[in-house]
Amino acid sequence: MARLLRTLPAFQPLLRGPLPRAARRGACVGSEAAPTDADKNVGSLTRYDELSADWQKKLTPEQFYVTREKGTELPFSGVHLTNTEPGMYHCVCCNTPLFSSKAKYDSGTGWPSFSEAEGTCGTDESNTNILRRSDNSVGSSGMEVICKQCDAHLGHVFSDGPEPSGQRFCINSVSLTFKPSSSH
Repeated sequence: MARLLRTLPAFQPLLRGPLPRAARRGACVGSEAAPTDADKNVGSLTRYDELSADWQKKLTPEQFYVTREKGTELPFSGVHLTNTEPGMYHCVCCNTPLFSSKAKYDSGTGWPSFSEAEGTCGTDESNTNILRRSDNSVGSSGMEVICKQCDAHLGHVFSDGPEPSGQRFCINSVSLTFKPSSSH
């Protein structure tokens, strides 16, 4: 019953955090990969959900909502939106490096935007610390971006970015920490 309620947005506030998840059959990588039946039925729960209390202790309520429950921060509210300092953006949950400030640009959308993930070589993202996962949660097809190390929800990627990649990684500020060049 809890699984069914998890799929209905009106009942999600009644649930006290993420549900435990059965063993995964593998993460979806790239736009060609379809979600598993478990992902379709339960939503895209994140790795280590059985340790939800630990994540709640480590993260602020907003960080927990965005990274562990697939939330979205309000546009134009994030601390990293206007940051132009050189450095690296890391996952707020596990401290994994995700995006370089060299790939950051102002998309005008209200969220920090990046043209590519750190470690991208052309169109090859196999050396990055992000994964793409199909996301149909808002009624239209999209591509979620998650941390490869801890499955934290980071944001979404769209195909309306600048050349040469043509991609816009629209990332929640609250899912990131920033380390200036001198400290990474």
